[in-house]
Amino acid sequence: MSATSYLAVDLGAESGRVMLGTLDQGRLTLEEIHRFPNRVVTKGESLFWDLAQLEKEIFTGLEKAARRGEPISGISTDSWGVDYVLLDERNTPVAEARCYRDPRNNASVERLFRKIPFSAIYAETGIQLMPFNTLFQFEAGLHASPELFKQANHFLTIADYFNARCSGVAAIEQSFASTTQLYNPQRQAWSEKLIATLGLSPALFPRIVPSGTVLGPVTGPLREQAALAEAKVVATCSHDTGAAVAAVPAQSGRPWAYLSSGTWSLLGAELASPIMTDAAREAGFTNEVGLGGKIRFLKNIAGLWLVQECRRDWEAAGLKYSYDDLTRLAVENGPAAAHLSLGDPRFVSTGGMPEKIAAHCREKSLPVPTAPGQFVRTILESLALCYADKLAVLESLTGEKIETLHIVGGGTRNDLLNQLTANAVKRKVVTGPVEATAIGNILIQALALGHLGSTAHLRRVVETSFPTQTFYPVS
Repeated sequence: MSATSYLAVDLGAESGRVMLGTLDQGRLTLEEIHRFPNRVVTKGESLFWDLAQLEKEIFTGLEKAARRGEPISGISTDSWGVDYVLLDERNTPVAEARCYRDPRNNASVERLFRKIPFSAIYAETGIQLMPFNTLFQFEAGLHASPELFKQANHFLTIADYFNARCSGVAAIEQSFASTTQLYNPQRQAWSEKLIATLGLSPALFPRIVPSGTVLGPVTGPLREQAALAEAKVVATCSHDTGAAVAAVPAQSGRPWAYLSSGTWSLLGAELASPIMTDAAREAGFTNEVGLGGKIRFLKNIAGLWLVQECRRDWEAAGLKYSYDDLTRLAVENGPAAAHLSLGDPRFVSTGGMPEKIAAHCREKSLPVPTAPGQFVRTILESLALCYADKLAVLESLTGEKIETLHIVGGGTRNDLLNQLTANAVKRKVVTGPVEATAIGNILIQALALGHLGSTAHLRRVVETSFPTQTFYPVS
């Protein structure tokens, strides 16, 4: 079979990229075509995403790729989870898209719990309690601006919105639907109970399509580009973690867990069916859907967001560090004097992260970091210890002993964190690929278009195409 090429639009909370993937004789190569910032827009106390600017950048990237003249077989967008946009019947937004860190979500939890207890919500969805889940965002929106929901014909999640802008087809892909806390993974459908609890019309909720659904050909100005004219738009795993987990180069039949390491850390295992027990609810584990309908049974952990926010604050104060600089300072600092409880809700919101960490330490009578190297070492050791704790809980809930922890995503570049993690979990850690989200996006396109035969085939391509690094625990 001749080489085939695909475009992945990979949207993160800090930046977005258009990536070109070429599959040739069982090997995948990647090339970044266009990178652009993604910044939260602040209006008063409210936080929004600039969808118009994101769309402009996405189409710029797609057009850059088209000008190369290489025929493109598929296009797909993935993004962070839970966020959405309300749309009219012409797929035009009726309001700005809120960022999941918007502070208005916090009050929605208590209001919703007056109508339905969390135990009932978990029994419907199997999703852990996080105030920014779409369920609570909807409640917050209905409380603040009910007229917007009356104006809306339907909603789409972020990645699926951009897939619709490329294809004209409005649908929500299953992996993203499962992040909303409005989806029932046992019935594989929207939760009628929770929709009724919110008082929303079921008509607002679009059809859900499986991972790897071909939505249709590109439409509009994209068809005018010769290299894109025959491209199909594919709903791969629209949720970036779903795409990343699909690209884990794990050996089938061997017990393994994954850690998607980036702004968020998501630690879990692939299961055949959800675990929606009281024990899973109390442990804060979540059941999201992945490629082939597999359940991504996982725990959300604060992640490298804490380092990102510290760096942002230091830069605002005139102290500029690269991430490599900060890791070097953390190595030079030596072992941390304090470890954080990463579930502290103050760590979720933007701004003032160094002071939030200092306040956390003071409240717990822990030594307070003072220099950047101390802060970063404290964060990284806290993450590694948290991973070990959650991996033990994962084994308890699934009844399976994990042999290998696979780490994918941007966090794999941090060798200090990887070694600290191996030390903490006391087992082999395999890191890579770094670009797991884009790789998963592209190879699911290849699978959907018949260029790969199975998920196992997909993972063999990953293993063949991209290097990994192994870390063993040391005392």
